[in-house]
Amino acid sequence: MNSEKRTHRQPSGSGDIEDPSRPIIGTQGQMNSGLEVVPHRHVRAQLAFAAEGVIRVITDTGTWLIPPQQAVWIPGNILHHVVAETDVLVRHLHIDASVAARYPTVCAVMDVPPLVRELIKRVVNFTQHYSPDGREARLVHVLMDELEALQPAELYLPLAKDRRILRIMQRLMQDPANEQSAQAWAQEVGASRRTLTRLFQKETNMSFNAWRKQLRLQEAINRLSRGDSVTNVALSLGYASPSAFVAMFRQTLGKPPKQFFQEQLS
Repeated sequence: MNSEKRTHRQPSGSGDIEDPSRPIIGTQGQMNSGLEVVPHRHVRAQLAFAAEGVIRVITDTGTWLIPPQQAVWIPGNILHHVVAETDVLVRHLHIDASVAARYPTVCAVMDVPPLVRELIKRVVNFTQHYSPDGREARLVHVLMDELEALQPAELYLPLAKDRRILRIMQRLMQDPANEQSAQAWAQEVGASRRTLTRLFQKETNMSFNAWRKQLRLQEAINRLSRGDSVTNVALSLGYASPSAFVAMFRQTLGKPPKQFFQEQLS
């Protein structure tokens, strides 16, 4: 994961505007690599769309990596912080609590089709006080309908609360290529392998190996987005060969890395 020194800033405050007559308020802005929006929560739900670059959203229960042209859904009143993994252009939709019941109740990375991308681009340029009866409001309602049809992407990494499992996760996030076995980790944190296996499944709904694979996938997308080659990413993350890495990527996301990023930017 990106370990460069981070700078911090406060959230914009748009997420705390209560105004049912304007169910979506859009904002956009640039974030330099390493910038972190400090932990916060807001009344409105939020869709953060990475128009350019990669962002990461972190809550108490997990971390979501958002590559270019995808978005993360954050329900209202969820404590979270946002990190720019690269230089990014982020477009935000803040959805009023009066309509939030139409949308997911948990965080999720979403695939964003071209129509929704264009609608987001239009809506974030509306003023905060657009007319509830005008053309802007009609476009907002079209966007609201389209948001209901968004499909989740496979880029979620759950976090644990058990201190032993969390210790392992933190170590692996610092070194995703670490090949230490579950048995060795269990001994290091003072648990049996059976206990570690049970706790991973209970707290993440994933096996230890599946969680580590998901971590490496997130890190791979992060590094590829920065311009690293497939070969460098594969070998630095512990894969036996670039072809083994590409096979994992295709199996998980349904397409090889080159096609994945081409489609994100199309």
